[in-house]
Amino acid sequence: MPTNRPLRVFLCHSSADKPAVRELYQKLRAEPWIDPWLDEEELFPGMDWNLEIEKAIEATDVILVCLSNNSVTKEGYVQREIRIALDYADYKPEGTLFIIPVRLEECTPPKRLARWQYADYFEGQRERGVQRLLVSLERRAESLGLMKKETQPRSESFYDKAIKHKELVEWFDNLEKEANSKSVSNDLNKITLSNGMEFLRVPAGEFTMGSNTGKPDEKPQHLVNIPYDYWMGRFPVTNEQYALFTDEKEIKHPVGDWKIKKSFPVVNVTRTIVMDYCQWLTNLMKGELPLRLLLRIPTEAEWEKSARGVDGREYPWGNQFDSKKCNTKTESANSVGMYSPEGDSPYGCADMSGNVWEWTHSLKKSYPYVVNDGREEKKDTVRYVLRGGSFIDDIDCVRCTFRGGLRASFFDSAIGFRICIAPPLHK
Repeated sequence: MPTNRPLRVFLCHSSADKPAVRELYQKLRAEPWIDPWLDEEELFPGMDWNLEIEKAIEATDVILVCLSNNSVTKEGYVQREIRIALDYADYKPEGTLFIIPVRLEECTPPKRLARWQYADYFEGQRERGVQRLLVSLERRAESLGLMKKETQPRSESFYDKAIKHKELVEWFDNLEKEANSKSVSNDLNKITLSNGMEFLRVPAGEFTMGSNTGKPDEKPQHLVNIPYDYWMGRFPVTNEQYALFTDEKEIKHPVGDWKIKKSFPVVNVTRTIVMDYCQWLTNLMKGELPLRLLLRIPTEAEWEKSARGVDGREYPWGNQFDSKKCNTKTESANSVGMYSPEGDSPYGCADMSGNVWEWTHSLKKSYPYVVNDGREEKKDTVRYVLRGGSFIDDIDCVRCTFRGGLRASFFDSAIGFRICIAPPLHK
């Protein structure tokens, strides 16, 4: 009988590998359907180490054996945990996914682990590694009846309804009046809120989306019509701006001392918490927003048009890569706007290539992009598009058409977000 309990995952590792294993633990813990077990989180003073580890292994659904050149040869608890795990695995039905070796670096798994396909969680490639690992864990959870899958009918886009009822005319007939009566700038090409956030107008109309020479998921190149004006954030949201939200809501950010770098883009944010931030900020600033518009993360189409304009360019500044116009292949993010205005998009948006990845509203679905095909719905077990690349990526990832994709609960030190002022996507 199906149960709603989470998938129990035991992390077997050497103490020397603790930093990498701790990071993996945090990424697994961010998934609401996974209950990971890590010794430093579960063992408390006075507990019998041997007994508790044996109990945890006996109760677990999956064991991740984290391997490095150090742990493969290390004597002690990591080897003992592996032996216990293998003994339990012998009682499992043939073909059951129970043990997954996870290589933290290039190394040869012990002979007794050789029959299981390993996962790689290498430094610099951990995003791909954890996503592949999650696929295996999902299959294990499904085999145990632990994954509760629900489907919901798609809600009609609020903007579809607006077009049907010709409400766009009313919206933009009143826009100038709203701009003059609210606490926003009178120039409709730019909106500045009282908290200092700047938003730049992207006019309605067609633009070229995708690339015929890029990755397979960027093809085919095609025209997309966005039938409304919207205002894209000039910069990604900063630590200082995000801290107002976490302080008021008493939310603990996963990384300490992040508030010190006030002008840096906030990172380590899940898409789920980003959506909550947008709702909070909309409520806070609703008296300053134009008629019927709100603050939200952009759709994939809105993001790409804001980054490349209407001439199909490769990068925000043109078709040739220029390392002096973006932050890429470095060791850390920079303050927002360090490459402005040289690296700005045609509409004046900064940092749309490099620095940090940015969440979008859209599900990662194949092209051509169709706004009403369900890709703007909220779902929890699928991947959402990220755009822009980051400081650790190469020139390919920072192209305007490159598409990343992660689950809403994922967070990383290279992932942030920017927001826009635009119509709601759902009523």
